[in-house]
Amino acid sequence: MLDFAFVILAMMAAIALRYENNVMLWMHHYHTRTVLWQIVGVHMFVGILAGVYGMVWRYAGATEIARLVVTYGFSTLITLLLNQFVPWHMSRPILVITGICVMMFVIMSRFTYKLVREWMKSRVNNGNDARVLIVGAGEGGVYAARICLQNRAKFGQPVAFADDDPLKRRMRINGIPVRGTINEVPEIVKKYSISEIIVAVPGLHGERRNEIVSICKQTHCRTRTLTDPKDTARPMAIRELNTSDFLSRDEVELDNHLIEAYLTDKVVMVTGGGGSIGSEICRQIIRFKPKQLLIFDVYENCAYELECELKQKYGADIPIKVLIGSIRDRVRLDNVFETYQPSVVFHAAAHKHVPLMEVSPAEAIKNNVFGTKNLLESAEAHGVRRFVQLSTDKAVNPTNVMGATKRITEMLLQECARRGKMKCMAVRFGNVLGSHGSVIPLFEAQIKKGGPVTLTHPDITRYFMTIPEAAQLVLQAGGLANPGAIYVLDMGEPVKIIDLAKKLIRFYGYEPDVDIPIKIVGLRPGEKLYEELLMDSERDKMTHTAHNKIFVAPP
Repeated sequence: MLDFAFVILAMMAAIALRYENNVMLWMHHYHTRTVLWQIVGVHMFVGILAGVYGMVWRYAGATEIARLVVTYGFSTLITLLLNQFVPWHMSRPILVITGICVMMFVIMSRFTYKLVREWMKSRVNNGNDARVLIVGAGEGGVYAARICLQNRAKFGQPVAFADDDPLKRRMRINGIPVRGTINEVPEIVKKYSISEIIVAVPGLHGERRNEIVSICKQTHCRTRTLTDPKDTARPMAIRELNTSDFLSRDEVELDNHLIEAYLTDKVVMVTGGGGSIGSEICRQIIRFKPKQLLIFDVYENCAYELECELKQKYGADIPIKVLIGSIRDRVRLDNVFETYQPSVVFHAAAHKHVPLMEVSPAEAIKNNVFGTKNLLESAEAHGVRRFVQLSTDKAVNPTNVMGATKRITEMLLQECARRGKMKCMAVRFGNVLGSHGSVIPLFEAQIKKGGPVTLTHPDITRYFMTIPEAAQLVLQAGGLANPGAIYVLDMGEPVKIIDLAKKLIRFYGYEPDVDIPIKIVGLRPGEKLYEELLMDSERDKMTHTAHNKIFVAPP
């Protein structure tokens, strides 16, 4: 109804403008009584067809403005064409001015409503007076600012940007000023009473991201970040920081064509698919559109949660099947292989806790050694084409039961590759950040309880990589398909666990040995001071692959 009035008002204004408000009475009556309603009808009809009344204006932006311009430009063009064929005898400038006025009135009404609504929301005390600093004034920063402005009750009020681009210094974005560089974040926090920070550089990885996160955490403000924009299955959102953010490495570059060639439209099985690494392998596999993904696990809770997550993310009809069973049970394995006929198997099921396996060595052997033997034999008997086993750096010169069992499984796999047609390969890597049993969750739990953080030795070192990085490189190694190969992943430089503990304590806003003590408790049974990715006999013979982060060890 408002737009209806706008079209009438626009035509009145157009007539007055065209004739400089010197309109003869008969002309005025002719325009308003004879032609007005037809022109009103054209503009309203085109607006309805263009979906003008199906837009949510509180979230409107440049796209909606462009749509309105096109809509009323098109309706003006129609009135000009009708004027040629219908005896309206209208002055063309009147029709053009009417269209321009309608467009202006409609746009102004919508955005006046939007601005007044946002102003009124900002004036209401909604329980969140947090002053927010957004780090990064690019597209991610603009997106974060928009989210905050639209939902201040949840995210707080953005009051400043920090960005290293000198051209943006002292500029305003969405009305929010750029107050300084990223290195100046601590000063900005103090000067403008900032209580929360949002790191809005989601595409940044490696040392620079670590540096930015460290600068933000030094302020002791609550720090959040944007989700990865490359995750196209879900929209970008603001999330809490996690441990992977402050140990970020440069992004892994994958040869997607190589991975697609052996996963797309294939039946793929992942043993231990509900575990931390197995579940991430499943998340990565589903992106390559397999014919069916079989999640095989003995523990139903994690497998069920993964199934719910994938269905919520990709839709209820995605081709996944959760199968409960143990790799110790050869009959169950034969039944699964016979029923579903997988052509690719990723073997991530294993007992992996070093101290627990020292206490229960027979269980490690039953599961890791004989379970893998069952899986290899059943897979080979049922025509599996490719078998990728997850191994560990603890299999190199093993000093514990778990490492020894994993070395034996490598040997079993090599023997299977030597005698059969199935392409078998193992992927050897170190500790995975955030996986079940890794040191990070233990440290986090100790910090949240107020300490102390316990270390087994001040000089102990380990190789680390993130769960997504490990899963992606496993998929990449599977595509290389060198039968019997032991692939070794580039883990970067080993990390001293005491340095990791200090970083994590600071990550939570505390000072090591001041707020949270660090306690040395001594090495556990079977534990090494340092891990190795290669045996001495392998070092000289190690070869490169087509991927710069994957090597081949020939044990």
